[in-house]
Amino acid sequence: MASAKEIKRKIWSIKNTGKITKAMELISTVKMKKAQDLALEKKDFVLEMLKIFLRVEGFLEDFPLFNEGKWDKTLALIVTSNKGLCGGYNVNVMKKVNSYVKETGEELEYIAVGKKAANFVARTGNKLIADFSEDFTDNIEPLFTKNISKLMRDEFLSGKYNKVVVFYNHYVNTIKQIPVAKTQLPIDSEGIKDYLMHTLEDYVDLEKEIKNLDDTYSYDLEPTPEKLANEVIPMILDMIFYDTLLVAKASEHSSRMIAMKNAKDSAKKIADGLTLKYNKARQAIITREVSEITAGVESMKDS
Repeated sequence: MASAKEIKRKIWSIKNTGKITKAMELISTVKMKKAQDLALEKKDFVLEMLKIFLRVEGFLEDFPLFNEGKWDKTLALIVTSNKGLCGGYNVNVMKKVNSYVKETGEELEYIAVGKKAANFVARTGNKLIADFSEDFTDNIEPLFTKNISKLMRDEFLSGKYNKVVVFYNHYVNTIKQIPVAKTQLPIDSEGIKDYLMHTLEDYVDLEKEIKNLDDTYSYDLEPTPEKLANEVIPMILDMIFYDTLLVAKASEHSSRMIAMKNAKDSAKKIADGLTLKYNKARQAIITREVSEITAGVESMKDS
């Protein structure tokens, strides 16, 4: 049995671990809230994009990004964290990639956003065409996502890939994140409109906004609706991907917050158990010392 001194040292160590995990839990909570707030800040921009999109929607029938590629390969973008200590966040995304390959039989080439994703691709011996992990921080800048989104479009339009799929954890609530495989490209007119309207459904009265748009006088679009669409659609796709990364970050911080909370609770439970063990050991020492003193007194009486 461990001595009282050893048990006390373990208690001190476990309590310190609990303090660290509690601090990490609080940090993750703040970062999760920040990621959620960033997702809400784009509402006004989305509304203006919807208004423009509804104007050019009728001219998008043969838009290049709406048609599947001619090759069998798929470009897969994997979003993970750069660091660990976030529960099953990264493992769940990797399992989703493996199940997707098994179910579809598609040949995948990869873009990594997150060091865990890059390590996964290297470990499985697959082709990694780009790695954006070093610049993937908690403060996601629109320019960062725009560069990745443009790469995905360029690779898709090159004809090398049939489609582009993004693997990430979708944030449902604080305790639930679902790994998903979302087709980024090709996309269609209905898919874009559904995204824009879903983003705005709790923000504005969509029926009223669309009616106001229909009631305004007709005007010409310059230079042409087609050229305008070539500018607007990539902007919308950049925004969709930006939204995806914000959701993935919120999921990461939420998962880390829950993992650290569980670690903190486990540390407290272990410390409580060790404290009880320490008290028993201390009581045993006191009892033994009292017994020794009593025996000594009795032996003195006998002499």
